[in-house]
Amino acid sequence: MDYDPRSEPHNLAHDPTTSLVVPRPIGWITTVSPAGVVNLAPYSFFNLCASHPPFVMFASNTRKHSQSYAQSGGEFVFNLATYDLRTPMNVTGGDYPEGVSEPELAQLAMAPSRLVKPPRVANSPIALECVYSQTVRLTGSNGKPHKYEVVIGEVVNVHVDDAVIVDGIIDMARIRPIARLGYRGDYTVVDNIFEMKRV
Repeated sequence: MDYDPRSEPHNLAHDPTTSLVVPRPIGWITTVSPAGVVNLAPYSFFNLCASHPPFVMFASNTRKHSQSYAQSGGEFVFNLATYDLRTPMNVTGGDYPEGVSEPELAQLAMAPSRLVKPPRVANSPIALECVYSQTVRLTGSNGKPHKYEVVIGEVVNVHVDDAVIVDGIIDMARIRPIARLGYRGDYTVVDNIFEMKRV
């Protein structure tokens, strides 16, 4: 099967696009509205995109509160979503009106960040405090702007729970991070880890 996603049908029961690159880490993003309301939302288009210093990015197909607040406030926090936090993470993914605080809806404890105003999810073992860098508007090969925009932030503080550090490394088996798979309700959990020496 081959098809040009710009112009040719895939002829499948469901659009396979989000099944083509998997698993995708979940960007569980905390921001603060201009009115001071804490916003928390998961993004499946998310990743680390640089190091020394680290930069992260997230994107969505509509301009959601997280993007607006990251830009207006100049800061956001990435919280690592884990298997133990899967249910509240799912609650925060709902479509809520302006002024609703998703952490309150999900009954999530929040903790102050070290260098930025948005708080982190207290029970998430890893949090990256970020300063907003830029928003990149995607443009198609036809020159037309795409509806997706990519928000990029520079990491200015890394929080790691000491309980997940074993022998000087972060133990993913203790964390059990979750990630998105292809279709709307499909997720996976990192609980089967193997090692390969680089060639």
